[in-house]
Amino acid sequence: MSSIRTNAAAMTALQTLTQTNKELEQTQNRISTGYRVATATDNAAYWSIATTMRSDNKALATVRDALGLGKATVDVAYTALEKSIEVVTEIKAKLVAAREPGVDRGKIQSEINELQNQLTSIAKSASFSGENWLNVDSSAASYNATKTVVASFTRDSTGVSIGTISINIDNIKLFDANATASGILDTQYTTTSGTTFSVATLDISGLTDAAADLTDLEDIIKAVDSSISSMTTAASDLGAGKKRIEMQSDFIASLMDAIDRGVSQLVDADMNAESTRLKALQTQQQLGVQALSIANASSQTILSLFR
Repeated sequence: MSSIRTNAAAMTALQTLTQTNKELEQTQNRISTGYRVATATDNAAYWSIATTMRSDNKALATVRDALGLGKATVDVAYTALEKSIEVVTEIKAKLVAAREPGVDRGKIQSEINELQNQLTSIAKSASFSGENWLNVDSSAASYNATKTVVASFTRDSTGVSIGTISINIDNIKLFDANATASGILDTQYTTTSGTTFSVATLDISGLTDAAADLTDLEDIIKAVDSSISSMTTAASDLGAGKKRIEMQSDFIASLMDAIDRGVSQLVDADMNAESTRLKALQTQQQLGVQALSIANASSQTILSLFR
């Protein structure tokens, strides 16, 4: 039936064209933004997951920065320990030379004094971002022997948690200003004759070739050798901590990339598919316009019946 009030063909063509325009707008938005799921209205579940994972990735970026800071701090302490071991080894060599009867121990002590000053300088200089793990004051109210480096950010069913890597600086400190505690280099030793000393304060200038003095000198050599052993252990612990931080930093970087890939799978638009869809919708739009034009023109033919 032909009617001048209701053009069913035009209504159908208009609905089809409206739907095509809607899909075309959606496709154009995906191409413009690069996202298949840009807002919660596109896909609430995927948008929620992607938003949470992006937030976690920003937290992981902060963890990566913290690991970089921790690695630098450990590296400074490790480098200073290495240099300190070299200096103490040199002191040990001087002491062994001083064991030879008839040598001028006063001149040897002058060389040892300079090496001791170097040890103090190294320990005081081993600071990064205000942190010095080798020259401390354990009597200070703010002192904490356990230093932690933020290492991970984890989300589970109970919430989020922060993981850390801990380093006990009581095992690696070289100097401690606290009189009741001591570092490796200011630990007090006592010789057979009752003389107290530390690696940083030992003085052999007054020793002679007397049997008692030579025994004291041997006690000093043993104490210095023990200090080298303690410093070597401390450097090994720091080296292990440094390696752990490096491995964790590499893992965090890989984890962030994996999260980015996962989020991409959820919300990113497939540009190949969207470009193909765009061409198809543009063709449908053109056909829809023509169909609507034909449908509207068909009602004009009714006028011919009344001529």
